[in-house]
Amino acid sequence: MAMLGGEAMPRILMQVIRFCINSDDKPLKKLCMLYWEVVPKYQEPSSDELLRAASGGPPVQRKLLPEMILVCNALMNDLNHPNEFVRGSMLRFLCKVKDEEILGPLIPSIKACLKHRHQYVRKNAVLAVFHAHRLHGENLIPDGPELVGEFIAQETDMAARRNAFLMLYNESEDLAIQFLARNLDDVSKFGDGFALLVLDLTRKACRRDPNQKSRFVRVLFQMLSSSSAAVSYEAAWTLISLSNSPTAVRAAAVTYTTLLNSQNDNNVKMIVLERLEQLKKKNYKILQELLMDILRALSSPNPDICKKVLDVAMALVTSKNVGDVVTTLKREVAKTTQESSDSSEDKGKVYRNMLIQAIHGCAVRFPDVAETVVHTLMDFLASDGGMQVIIFVRAIVERYPDLRPAILGKLINTIDQVSNSNVLCVCLWILGEYCETLDTVKDAFATITEELGEAPYIVQAEDKKAQEAAAAEAAKGPKMVTKNVVLSDGTYATQTVYSEPKVNLASLDKTPHLRKLIIGGDIFLGEIVSSCLTKMCLRAPDVGMDAVSVKGMSVKALLAMCGIVKMAEVTVGAQKSSLADCQERVSLCCRVLLDPKATALLKKTILSEGKNSFAVFLKNIQDKEMKDKEDADDEVVAAQADDLIHFRQLRSMTAQGGDIDLDDGTDLARAAGYADGGSLLSNELRHVYQLSGFADPVYAEAFVTVHEYDILLEILLINRTPSTLANLTVELSTMGDMKIVERPQSHTIGPLDQMTIRASIKVSSTETGHIFGTIVYEDAATQEKGYINLNDIHMDIMDYIRPATCTDEVFRSMWAEFEWENKVAISTSIKGLVEFLDHIVSSTNMTCLTPHDRNEKGSFLAANLYAKSVFGEDALVNVSVEKKDDNDGKLAGYIRIRSKTQGIALSLGDRITNVQRGLDTIKK
Repeated sequence: MAMLGGEAMPRILMQVIRFCINSDDKPLKKLCMLYWEVVPKYQEPSSDELLRAASGGPPVQRKLLPEMILVCNALMNDLNHPNEFVRGSMLRFLCKVKDEEILGPLIPSIKACLKHRHQYVRKNAVLAVFHAHRLHGENLIPDGPELVGEFIAQETDMAARRNAFLMLYNESEDLAIQFLARNLDDVSKFGDGFALLVLDLTRKACRRDPNQKSRFVRVLFQMLSSSSAAVSYEAAWTLISLSNSPTAVRAAAVTYTTLLNSQNDNNVKMIVLERLEQLKKKNYKILQELLMDILRALSSPNPDICKKVLDVAMALVTSKNVGDVVTTLKREVAKTTQESSDSSEDKGKVYRNMLIQAIHGCAVRFPDVAETVVHTLMDFLASDGGMQVIIFVRAIVERYPDLRPAILGKLINTIDQVSNSNVLCVCLWILGEYCETLDTVKDAFATITEELGEAPYIVQAEDKKAQEAAAAEAAKGPKMVTKNVVLSDGTYATQTVYSEPKVNLASLDKTPHLRKLIIGGDIFLGEIVSSCLTKMCLRAPDVGMDAVSVKGMSVKALLAMCGIVKMAEVTVGAQKSSLADCQERVSLCCRVLLDPKATALLKKTILSEGKNSFAVFLKNIQDKEMKDKEDADDEVVAAQADDLIHFRQLRSMTAQGGDIDLDDGTDLARAAGYADGGSLLSNELRHVYQLSGFADPVYAEAFVTVHEYDILLEILLINRTPSTLANLTVELSTMGDMKIVERPQSHTIGPLDQMTIRASIKVSSTETGHIFGTIVYEDAATQEKGYINLNDIHMDIMDYIRPATCTDEVFRSMWAEFEWENKVAISTSIKGLVEFLDHIVSSTNMTCLTPHDRNEKGSFLAANLYAKSVFGEDALVNVSVEKKDDNDGKLAGYIRIRSKTQGIALSLGDRITNVQRGLDTIKK
């Protein structure tokens, strides 16, 4: 370890040779091999030789240390050792030796090991031959490829054969191709490692000479059916990269789908789905044939896999296969209600929402299947995915008028099962807008008033006492349960348990869900009920209902609306602030029903404007989806077809004449993967932190690399003194949820010298952290200790935040569930609402979930933002901003952040506070 740290120990070599080199102890032999690898093997050149070489004389010749002759003899003894483990270990060690003078005397012994009886020796001997031929082939072992060619023809061990083919592949490609041609039928028997080498050889040979593709097609198709997932995957990828024929693409796609359904590893499934998505872009029709096989992967318990499968599959749906796809999706939706006790319970709600969205997309694109799916999905109105179902039903009712009678009848029959307030609001809006026949108006009004009950909508004292009495009666009398148990010593015993059942008051309450929610203080739902009943009363005369019945409906509606306003007045809850809006809206409904003049003025607006606005909303969404699809399909042109092609080799004489090739820099940047050199360099410089000052004895700066869970510090140390500094150590500490995994070692740094040391830090949560420390050193001349306090390194939360998407329903459920909230007041110099929202989205690296029209001029904007950390933590942000005319047009409002953990809420709040001032903040 001292020698690896740079300490020279010239006197220890002879001691190791005397006392350790001939030992039979296996651990000691391993330590000796490590020592031989790092020990200096050549004599240091004299000063005269260096001066002669510097003055233009002959270059300095390296001279092997005399002691190395003894070392070579010991190595040869181990190569001829009767123990195969010693031989094999020595052959593996020789693969790390690069000195021709040491390898030369050992070549005969290495060749002899190729014929050893044990496969462990033979496979390492082949690697040793490969290593020697690659470094010093013409001098040491010029017949290496022929020797290995004879060896591989007789070898039976898989590992030795693979190593031999590795050498032929790198050193003599013709011999490798000849061996492969002789053994095409047996490649599947040679093991996975050999097959992967064959695939590498295929890609290398075919890229150099495309005419050789026909020689490898047979073996590629043979490897597609390999029992090894790695081999079949690589074979499919190689086949696609070499050929675009439909037969090759179809065979590769079949292999991908087989891997998708046979592998249990989620990472493998995700990689295969990525390949299928790439394959879909240019081979759309071929993948359509395998659509049902791809959908079989929906059986995975991981919701991310299911989402990726649906993304790939929905793009392949056509009018020919949409029936089979919808049938499969309906079957999967039905399964989600039955998976209550197995491991798939965790993905049930999210998975159901995905399936409903996929079915919705199919119904929008292919109207013929809408009728077959809408009735099936309406059975799930009362489930967790009810919101997605009712949104789908709302769109279908608007787009397909022929389906309205059947859908409205089903909705009227199932509304009594819905217990979610948001779902009920949409159901009531649909009934109020689209009940346009006499029967549907009668049935819908009767069902709603029956569910609503008669006023008042306030909990009466006698009703509450009756419920409590029924609960107490049900709780009386404990139950006695007797069962046999096995004691710790293995004997049996009888156990008697008295249990008192828990009483669920909700199960004893037979009140309809709509009435229960209204009594519970849901003011917004009460407004929707009032609006729905008003629309039905206004539409009743137009559909042929007699005046007496219309008057009876109006009276019932007015009594219900009066009860709703009374409920809003006495309610003490979260919606108490909606009282004024409720009074105003219900009063308008009552006036429309009672005043003929108001009826004449507002009837058309109330009955038609809501429906028309929703139709425009659907059209805008459809146009946006089409535009996004067109933008995604547009391919970026890398180069025009008529662009000039520069051959630098052909222009060498011109360049010598003084002309400059302006395209050289661009080509080199592309080859190095550094096309955006300026932006990449500025990005790297932003992660360089100065730790000490220029006047300090040791100047230090750190380059910080953040890779998800790991932080790597590369610390540059420069000794600015004329003295040697010994035992120089950088002692680091952290604040926050970070842990130092690898601490820097002590070093000795010479006068005005510099060195780079590394430290590794593990991060376990999304939280702003600090790294601080001290440099400790000793002056080698005065033996005085010195200390330098380093500047802090502030770790930004943006290094861990990744944009993500989720549905509005999932966002609302997480918003209600998360307990940590940080509220930031808006104070900014930005004048525009949309401009401010874009600034916050880009500064926080989040995704805006709320669609908004950039051209719309308004004074208020509200949007939901969502992101996920690399640790799987969710970050929710709600932006509510208003442009006030009395404040010189400045923006005001609040940004609320919610998360499950305190760290991400506070850190994200600090980030927003720092960047919301204006656009110049980010530029700095």
